[in-house]
Amino acid sequence: MVADPNNVKARRRVGRALFQLVAPVQRFLRTEAAGGALLMGAALIAMLWANSPWAHAYHHLVETPVGLRVGAHDVVWPLQHAINDLLMTLFFLVAGMEIRRELSAGELRTPARAALPLLAALGGMLAPAGLYLLVAGRGAGASGWGIPMATDIAFSLGVIGFVKRRVPPSLMVFLTALAIFDDLGAIVVIALFYGGRVSVPWLLAAGALTASLVAISRAQVRALTPYAVFGTALWVALARAGLHPTLAGVTVGLCLSPRPARAPDEVLAELDGALDQLRAGSHAERDALAALERHLESMQSPLDRAMHNLHGAVAFVIVPLFAFANAGVTLTAASLRLDPVPLGVALGLVVGKPVGVTLATWIGVRSGLAPMPGGARWRDVLGVAMLAGIGFTMSLFVDELAFRGDAVHIDLAKLGVLAGSLLSALAGIAWIRAVGRDHAPPDDERDVTVHASAARFADGFAVRTWAWPPALDGRSLLDARVRERTGVTVLGRALAGRANVALVGPHESLLAGTELIVVGAVEDLDAMDTRVTG
Repeated sequence: MVADPNNVKARRRVGRALFQLVAPVQRFLRTEAAGGALLMGAALIAMLWANSPWAHAYHHLVETPVGLRVGAHDVVWPLQHAINDLLMTLFFLVAGMEIRRELSAGELRTPARAALPLLAALGGMLAPAGLYLLVAGRGAGASGWGIPMATDIAFSLGVIGFVKRRVPPSLMVFLTALAIFDDLGAIVVIALFYGGRVSVPWLLAAGALTASLVAISRAQVRALTPYAVFGTALWVALARAGLHPTLAGVTVGLCLSPRPARAPDEVLAELDGALDQLRAGSHAERDALAALERHLESMQSPLDRAMHNLHGAVAFVIVPLFAFANAGVTLTAASLRLDPVPLGVALGLVVGKPVGVTLATWIGVRSGLAPMPGGARWRDVLGVAMLAGIGFTMSLFVDELAFRGDAVHIDLAKLGVLAGSLLSALAGIAWIRAVGRDHAPPDDERDVTVHASAARFADGFAVRTWAWPPALDGRSLLDARVRERTGVTVLGRALAGRANVALVGPHESLLAGTELIVVGAVEDLDAMDTRVTG
């Protein structure tokens, strides 16, 4: 069937709508990588400005009072504190959503999948903390042991992009999962060890609000407003209770429902009807296109919608602002002396992280608790473990809490974070370049990688590519009765541009090997070839 030129724009819109759903993990990784580059730039600008003749202007800017008036009450913070306490709540919200999504429908959804990165994360937290205490555990710097514990997912994914072709794909997933567990561990450390004096009445109020969030999640409430209202109230309660209020973001993120309100198979059946109207080129094409977009949106859970709305703002605005406001350390002769605090932080990141991650991974694999990531060698694991020593965002955040009010130690620890993260990045890149193998896909596979590795968009369902079998060469979807025999919907033909699909008519003859985009239950997708040709 020859495509109608008048329908080109409409079909491009179909492709855009489909791929908003098809590639959430690819967009996530690209956003993290690009956000990491912006993060580096913001930190560099802050460092250069804070050590320039105009340093007073930088410090004046980050200390500028900003406030909020509610009735007769004024709340005023320095700009840096407003970023750290208010805007970073959204960062923690996204972190909570990432954890929730991975636990419900991602690489951490089963104990077997989660075991190895969880064990590696534990090793990668305990070893740096222990090494820090060994170096700086006496005196005023002892409270900084939590600073080198976490891996910065934005920085680490941004840096690994320079050597991605030499890293097995399984280790990319491993590093992402490890960083997510690290974030969760850092959040627990903040909650338990870096809060203020606890107010029991407000703590009970925070518990009641958390229970309310769990209740609306279990009730499958799809509107985001109730989560926002209860989350804001929880932020206030935690602040008054003496805990860090950004924990409200994590709580809301973990409570957001990952399940769509409608059953995926019901939506797929309606999706077939909308696609049939589009393929027929009827006068109702605009209505069919609108229906198709509604069906795709109805598959999105509150978690997916909130992630889509917030992730770009957090990666490209909030985290770089945090880096800019916190990385401006003035270098003086006193600050450059060999102090135990920056030395302990840097050693924790550069040495403690790779040793802890690699040793814990080795124990997990050798004990039979979890298999080695596919296609990876121990030298590859060590390279990724080095990159796990990039601790920037969460490390700076913990630094502010660990040495609250102690400007000298805060700046000393920041130097350790910056130096340790930079050395970890350089060491990881150099090691991977030296020992890594080329894992780039063949040229004829690159254009459809985005489809083939697309994540699940609903529990038990996925979008994949499927090659038209040789046994059906020259036959059409209707002749082969694909929908009736497999229970899977064919969305269209994969195009080489990675960002579009072409609709396939039911009577169109298909050549063997044609890459089609299909959507359906995972077990149906796995059995497609057998069901169609058997």
